[in-house]
Amino acid sequence: MYWFKLKPIAVIALLYLVPAVLTGCRSDGKGSGNAVKYFDIKGYFTAETARLDKAHKPVSKTISHNGVTETKKVNIDNWGQELDSFTGGDINKPAWKNSYITSTGDGITLYKAIEPGLKVREIIVKRDADKIKWIVIYTKTENILYKNVEKLSYYPDSLYQIVKRQHVKLMGNNNYEITGVIVN
Repeated sequence: MYWFKLKPIAVIALLYLVPAVLTGCRSDGKGSGNAVKYFDIKGYFTAETARLDKAHKPVSKTISHNGVTETKKVNIDNWGQELDSFTGGDINKPAWKNSYITSTGDGITLYKAIEPGLKVREIIVKRDADKIKWIVIYTKTENILYKNVEKLSYYPDSLYQIVKRQHVKLMGNNNYEITGVIVN
């Protein structure tokens, strides 16, 4: 095939051009028809981290591992990193649009997983009018090597808590608890 000989510069251009064209055709999920179906955990905690970063309030932080506890008063420099576990509770993925049932009543909205393999098992959001009073997220990850169960609780301007129970085969149990009390 003598007619299909490419010069080195053409090969380099193809190596960069083809992936750029292919990725440019993909949808980023932000177009029309991709409205948020469930509570926007990711959006809420992104706004909270920005707000808390500006507020610069100190936190009385208690960390416990298997019963050994330590408490310190700290200033959180990166609330996005501090609340990352909460942001991971986002259930608004297009593939999960019918994976949770929603129940509401008395200012509480409950999102409960239908499928047993989903990591985020439940999200409970308590509102007073349009104001969020608290959010609790339950997660579970399980396979043949380990089981990990978490309860994430968040009370705006007051408290956040992560309680984690972990069992790893051949290594045993680990219990973690992180509680941050926001000092006003």
